[in-house]
Amino acid sequence: MLNRPKLQAVKPLLGVSNSMTELDPHGPLVIDTRCLNRRAGSMVEDAFDAVAPSRIGTDVLGVEEGTPMHVDFRLESVIEGILVSGEMRARATGACVRCLDDIDESVDVSFQELFAYADRAARHEKVGDEDEDQRVIEGDLIDLEPVIVDAVVLSLPFQPVCDEDCPGLCSTCGDHLAEDPQHSHDQTDPRWAALAHLRQEVAQTSDGDTDPEKRN
Repeated sequence: MLNRPKLQAVKPLLGVSNSMTELDPHGPLVIDTRCLNRRAGSMVEDAFDAVAPSRIGTDVLGVEEGTPMHVDFRLESVIEGILVSGEMRARATGACVRCLDDIDESVDVSFQELFAYADRAARHEKVGDEDEDQRVIEGDLIDLEPVIVDAVVLSLPFQPVCDEDCPGLCSTCGDHLAEDPQHSHDQTDPRWAALAHLRQEVAQTSDGDTDPEKRN
């Protein structure tokens, strides 16, 4: 069973300080990889429950901070580092872009990322072969948060809707069109709009003029 910092405090190895990393070993999505011992070909699988440390998603739909998350993952030790594969399940909430009703749907994403050993990454950087997007293992710790964030954001619809057939809101009064399929408004031909406005002004003037002398 993999040693999870969330379940058991990560203690520094003999002669090694946790000051080597800026990661919080007790972070909800931080994994301790010492069990692999940098042996290429070794592999472990595990799962854990956590809560979202911050909001993950788009402006209109996302996994809110504090939302329960379930993560299944596999760590594979390779020469360059550790290959992390897994799945994350949670609930996303937001609003329909058509009618603004609340949305609550499940999110099930897969992810895979290679975390390089710090010395390997430094070696590539020295020879000018570094990858700006390369994630690095920090003091035997791996933070899954940025990997899960990328996976969730890419999986969410850019314009979420409560239903594919949602008709949205009335552009005139804002009523929910789904609640009244027969909803409509009298349409005035724009070519007669000026005349209708003039007719209304004349009617208002006539109604307000009650002085007989003025009428004569």
